[in-house]
Amino acid sequence: MIDAHPYLVGLIGTGVLPSLTPPMHMAEARALGMTYVYRPLDLTALGIDPERIGDVLAWAERLGYDAVNVTHPCKQSVLAHLDRIDPVAAALGAVNTVLFTPTGRVGHNTDTTGFAAAFVDGLPDAETRHVVQLGAGGAGSAVADALLRLGTARLSIVDLDPVRAAALADDLASRHPLAVVDTAAPDGLADVLASADGLVHCTPVGMAEHPGLPLDAALLRPELWIADIVYRPLDTELLITARERGCRTLSGGRMAVHQAVDAFALITGTRPDPDRMTTHFLDLVAADTTVGPAVAR
Repeated sequence: MIDAHPYLVGLIGTGVLPSLTPPMHMAEARALGMTYVYRPLDLTALGIDPERIGDVLAWAERLGYDAVNVTHPCKQSVLAHLDRIDPVAAALGAVNTVLFTPTGRVGHNTDTTGFAAAFVDGLPDAETRHVVQLGAGGAGSAVADALLRLGTARLSIVDLDPVRAAALADDLASRHPLAVVDTAAPDGLADVLASADGLVHCTPVGMAEHPGLPLDAALLRPELWIADIVYRPLDTELLITARERGCRTLSGGRMAVHQAVDAFALITGTRPDPDRMTTHFLDLVAADTTVGPAVAR
């Protein structure tokens, strides 16, 4: 029997008004017979400095929110304002879901679990002996962790910022000692891709406001699988080009759905239907006429 508790949830970040996450959650809640209100709390629109994330959490808690999702630029800074942090989120140093409980604020990260579920769902039986990842930012950190938890033997991280790439590689290697985690400069991408099974793209290139390819199309050989975490547009130039060259592909939409599935389950204690949430998501994407945040959140 579904809990009759009415839920109030928020999404904290900058530029979140166009996000599809709130309507996706609410559509699933309606299907489950729940009363569930999910409001975007756009710090830019509200004129609130992101550094005041602690105050925003306190306000939400006092106003009766059950939980909030947290996105850019607050996923790291929010940790200082929590009472408990899930071990995976603590290891990542990033939280995207905060539960307000009787015993305090609890932080979780469903970006990494969401990508893992999306990968298993969308690329079953894909080889992960050697994976190349483009991008070492916040989203890239969660994806890299998921890849290693899925059993990737070697992960090569490529980023325009070599210091950031090295820092992520060192952190991952310390937490996943059985794997090889190395880095390469962008001009060395061809060399590392030559021995890779797949490529994961975790940069802004391909978003509606950053069109284009993140690499030379000639590097996309049919034996590679290609995953992109960008979902607006759902079919990025990278995925289109990869399919044309015979590659198996995974869109960012699957990660967006699965991280929402995991967050919804944490918030309500009820496991939603992933297939139905995928339908909600695709309906929202089809109806979307805005250009908003494009990396899976």
